[in-house]
Amino acid sequence: MNIREQIKTHIASQPEPKHTDMQALHQLMLRVLPAGKLWFDDGRNSENKVVSNPTIGYGLQTLKYADGKTKDFFQIGISANSTGISVYILGLKDKTYLAKTYGKELGKATVTGYCIRFKTLKDINIDILEAAIRYGVMAASLTGNKTR
Repeated sequence: MNIREQIKTHIASQPEPKHTDMQALHQLMLRVLPAGKLWFDDGRNSENKVVSNPTIGYGLQTLKYADGKTKDFFQIGISANSTGISVYILGLKDKTYLAKTYGKELGKATVTGYCIRFKTLKDINIDILEAAIRYGVMAASLTGNKTR
């Protein structure tokens, strides 16, 4: 099964209203990063044990570790969890930026260094979420990370 099929199957497996919200977020991400690389992480480690919730990823950045090694990874991720949905905006240098800039305007959401978590899309301002995502994509490109 290719990545697009995995994503479609994963979104379809979600109960309502999460299914509709995940589909809307997926469409938003395809508009923000139309040529972006798609990722699907099923949440399993190398021993096939579930270690996290499945995540749909968008874009491409190269993570640089302290030991000099690098790893390609997505820039933006969306993940359904037991309490709602999380949007991950990775690669931000300032871990307080999302909360300071978008936190109050988002609505009923919890904002941490790189994660925006909410119960349903109707609880948040989707335009503010899109602005935060676009900032994350732009910030990654300014640091030399790829946006494909």
